[in-house]
Amino acid sequence: MISRLHDPNYDRWASQIKRTGGCRQPIHLRGKVEHYDQATGHLLHRYSTNQEPNGVLRVPCKTRRASRCPACAEVYRADTYQLVRAGLVGGKGVPETVSAHPCLFVTLTAPSFGAVHARREKNGKVLPCHARRDAETCPHGLVMSCTERHGADDPRLGEPLCPDCYDYDGSVLFNAISPELWRRFTLALRRRFARLNGLTVKALREHVSIAFAKVAEYQRRGVVHFHAVIRLDGPDGPGSPPPAWATVDALAQAVQHAAAAVTAEIKPLARTFRWGTQLDVRPITMDGDLTEQAVAAYIAKYATKAAECVGTLDRRIQPLDNLEALPVRDHARRLIAACMRLGENPALADLRLVQWAHMLGFRGHFSTKSRRYSTTLGELRAAREEHMRAEKITTGRLPLFDEDTVLVVAHWQYAGQGLSAGDQLLAAAITGTPLADSLRSEAAHE
Repeated sequence: MISRLHDPNYDRWASQIKRTGGCRQPIHLRGKVEHYDQATGHLLHRYSTNQEPNGVLRVPCKTRRASRCPACAEVYRADTYQLVRAGLVGGKGVPETVSAHPCLFVTLTAPSFGAVHARREKNGKVLPCHARRDAETCPHGLVMSCTERHGADDPRLGEPLCPDCYDYDGSVLFNAISPELWRRFTLALRRRFARLNGLTVKALREHVSIAFAKVAEYQRRGVVHFHAVIRLDGPDGPGSPPPAWATVDALAQAVQHAAAAVTAEIKPLARTFRWGTQLDVRPITMDGDLTEQAVAAYIAKYATKAAECVGTLDRRIQPLDNLEALPVRDHARRLIAACMRLGENPALADLRLVQWAHMLGFRGHFSTKSRRYSTTLGELRAAREEHMRAEKITTGRLPLFDEDTVLVVAHWQYAGQGLSAGDQLLAAAITGTPLADSLRSEAAHE
């Protein structure tokens, strides 16, 4: 750290750190970029990393995981917030009239795989976990009851009352099949909505389109459930209003039917999975209890998280790793072991359970949307890059030229990633990030 502070290029290094937004695991690039006039071959501008600190350019890692890099995850969260909110009130290329379209906030949960410790509240009062007067004793000699009122940070939350009775295989298999279950839900939703209005699915497309944005969230017990915004549009997408008969009540009926009807089977094991019985369907209103801001913030929050709340790792686990030595909760260890054991079955190779054991079997995208819901993350990033380019031209760090007449020749080489312990401390001071966040990020990376 002292060496960095006394480096003659410290100011430039600090500028790089600021421009990465305080990224804790920046990618190091070595190379150059040159701009030539296509007509004359004259060199207009050249940038090389030779004069940069340590001879490299540091760029953000752009991960979505808050456990790895809080700074880059915050950018991803903000982009997701704007994406979801634009589909509710307009903006970012979406007309504001979309705010009048029928829209629901839906939560699809996983089924039960065994009783777990839980924190339940009613009217602001914490209830006993699993208070049962006539509680049964399981085959392993444990009484299936818990009268404690767990705190919000109780490490036992999500842990099975009897680990030997808990269906660990079912839990990881549900995670693995849940993306397919979601796909079938969207298909069944369109079919049911069409039938409720006396139409075929093909005819429905001429009147209504159904758009959605969804995010996956891990419950403490280690299974995923999905939060989704589901919106009704006209046939041309968010720019066209749906017909009067396409109501939010009809959409809610279709959602409830589709959630109860769809199943997904893992044929080699003859196991069939469906959504849990807990289904939450609520209309989104601009001035009600569930506003567009609250929904967008809720979905964006979980877009940066993974299975950390279950006590597992945020990196891949290799088959040769000693599971007993992993720094994880016993419940997470059993879930990982189930992935490893089931993954050895050649009939389940398509589920890739070994590769996704650190995610407890889930291998789908955490946040997805239909094509017409709103803008895209790519468009938001492109707008940010254009803003940064314009800022460079304004400050004289990049010359103004006609892109149609300029040839850009670039050569980049990967030169590493991350910051040393001393650089971590300085970066935390420069960007105002709490030191604990910096150290947690470094520990997660290691």
